[in-house]
Amino acid sequence: MADTEVKEQKEEPKKIVHTYPLVRHSDMAEETKAEIMELVVTACEKFSSNNEAAAKMVKDEMDKKLGPPFHVVVGEDFGFEISYECSNLLYMFFGGNLAIVIWKC
Repeated sequence: MADTEVKEQKEEPKKIVHTYPLVRHSDMAEETKAEIMELVVTACEKFSSNNEAAAKMVKDEMDKKLGPPFHVVVGEDFGFEISYECSNLLYMFFGGNLAIVIWKC
């Protein structure tokens, strides 16, 4: 006789990945912040497997638009403590676990 028992499948908790940009902290003007967020999203999507290239793209564009010296960190696991020029800090997340920090000294 064939074994016809139905095994219950355990459902694993679903992981939710947010693909929209989430600003954690910013003291920039709203127009500037929106423009930079678009730039970050473009860079992170274009260089999805190369965080260094994404950071370089954002830094180069920021230096052109708002003047140097901007600093950009893109990564998944880092901490920071920085000094920055007022109204020139943006700390955000994109793609769920990708953190981006942009500041000007």
